[in-house]
Amino acid sequence: MQSIKSQFSNKVEWSELIKSGDRIFIGSNIAVPNALTDSLIDDAKNIRDLEMVHIGTVSEDRWAEPQYKDRFKINTFFIHGKKVRQAVDEGRADYTPCFLSEISSLFSNETLPLNAALIMVSPPDELGFCSLGVSVDIVMAAARSAKHIIAQVNPEMPRTCGHSFLHISEFSACIEARQPLPEVKVGENTKIIERIGQYVAMLVEDGATLQLGIGKIPDVVMQYLHSRKNLGIHSEMISDGVMDLIKAGVVNNRAKTFHPGKTVTSFCMGTKRLYDFIDMNPHIEFYPSAYVNKSANIAKNANMVSINSALQVDLSGQVVADSIGYKFYSGIGGQVDFVHGASKSKNGKSIIALPSTAKNGEVSRIVATLSEGAGVVTSRGNVHYVVTEFGIASLKGKSVRERALELLRVAHPKFREELLSQIRQQFWVPNYQKHTPTDIPELGDVQLLKHVIDDDVFYLRPLNPADERRLQEFFYSHTKDTVRLRYNYVPQGMTREKSCDLVSVDQSKDIALTIVRQEGSKIRIEAVGRYYLYPEENACEVAFVTRENLHGKGMAKRLLSTMIDIASKRGIKKMFAIVKSENKPMLAVFEKFGFKRVFNPDPGEIELIKYLQE
Repeated sequence: MQSIKSQFSNKVEWSELIKSGDRIFIGSNIAVPNALTDSLIDDAKNIRDLEMVHIGTVSEDRWAEPQYKDRFKINTFFIHGKKVRQAVDEGRADYTPCFLSEISSLFSNETLPLNAALIMVSPPDELGFCSLGVSVDIVMAAARSAKHIIAQVNPEMPRTCGHSFLHISEFSACIEARQPLPEVKVGENTKIIERIGQYVAMLVEDGATLQLGIGKIPDVVMQYLHSRKNLGIHSEMISDGVMDLIKAGVVNNRAKTFHPGKTVTSFCMGTKRLYDFIDMNPHIEFYPSAYVNKSANIAKNANMVSINSALQVDLSGQVVADSIGYKFYSGIGGQVDFVHGASKSKNGKSIIALPSTAKNGEVSRIVATLSEGAGVVTSRGNVHYVVTEFGIASLKGKSVRERALELLRVAHPKFREELLSQIRQQFWVPNYQKHTPTDIPELGDVQLLKHVIDDDVFYLRPLNPADERRLQEFFYSHTKDTVRLRYNYVPQGMTREKSCDLVSVDQSKDIALTIVRQEGSKIRIEAVGRYYLYPEENACEVAFVTRENLHGKGMAKRLLSTMIDIASKRGIKKMFAIVKSENKPMLAVFEKFGFKRVFNPDPGEIELIKYLQE
């Protein structure tokens, strides 16, 4: 070991390794070699016009300070940190958009040839191998491609398994400098983030393989996954939430079809607990981004679920993630890699999750048209779901009109009318689509309630304008007897316009609920329940209809009990129903819930009443 340590230097002789005008790579994320960057700034003042290339950096970012603008020109693939962002905004730094999976090739094929790579590594083992530890990502490719590897050996750096090792003999220079790894902690959750997390978690099934980023939304999602089984991880990064799921046995990678039994990642960010957890942990393997983020590799995982965020989504499903108008804010990162990979995966799902508003609720993130200057990161063709605190918009296989209606439903209510008006001008929705979706506060924060029948999972939720085609299909699935018993006349058909009218309900007055079967992006209406308000009488008329093969399975009871609960909370005095006298099953459901028969002069119909308020 003595012979290995003897290769360490007290300082770097910069003039022997680099010269003015060179391109220098700086290590990534929480593995920024600050001792090296400080030495370059303080001890190599005669070397100028260096291009500093990096992705996100969690450090003081001294090289980005204005006083060094004549010495360092930044070229970043991901804008992170106040100083780097300010440098980009002021034109002192460049932003190069690139998929994370492809950045490595810019170094290896010398599109961006590197003169030196400044990296942080763990102490060498007895054989002389150092680990890149918490940040393999593009660091390995930069090190392999650079003329010189200049390393900071940090005793605080954990050793990670996988493709993370470099031999000390490969270093042109190295110094030993202890540097505590920055801890990245997620802030306090808000009610909005909690709702988003709950909705996203509903889309994650047992046996899924996940890609999760860092931030409040992924963190909350993981909190709601502790009831799942046999989850796997194939993600460009992991955080404390993944560690907690592994410790709980929820993530065991047993169902993975690519690297089964292993959590696969390229870097991590979190607390010291996480850094200690990954140290020589054989269950977690770190690989370069070119491998982890390669869409073909991601797609090898069946049931792959990618969860990413956005700054803005338009009503056709285009996703803006790296800019706010003309102002570049972050970067493409790995979003497109994983969205595309999940889309190609067997039973995969790509999810974009974001709050519905920004700037304290003053600006809608769901927009009719993208802000001027904003760039599309993920195309409308790749996104399966968009999730906000108002629900889940399912986009896969939907027309532009259907997408717009789905996304209107998850936009903030105070912006829905304006958004509908804007897209109506472009004929994205027909002129008969007059009403925006409304929520039912009495259902609770999450407007999606699980309903289980014989181990089959269904969901109860409000009917909404995006269900227009589904309701039409539901109507035409009925037998003639069902149509005759459900309606007091025999409808001749169900036009799209009529269907639109039936799903465009002001849920603050009338109520329209549906129970749906949802498998991925396939949604089918199985039952519908409604009540119509008669405000002058403070009463409502109730009706429901269920798909024939599900009669007697409890759907009508669930719909009726939910409507009774809503009506009670709204202070409605009575509920009533008019039922064909031969419709014995429906009469039985009403009577089970305390509806009493009253006189009706028509012998073919029976009227039932339930008083909610005396």
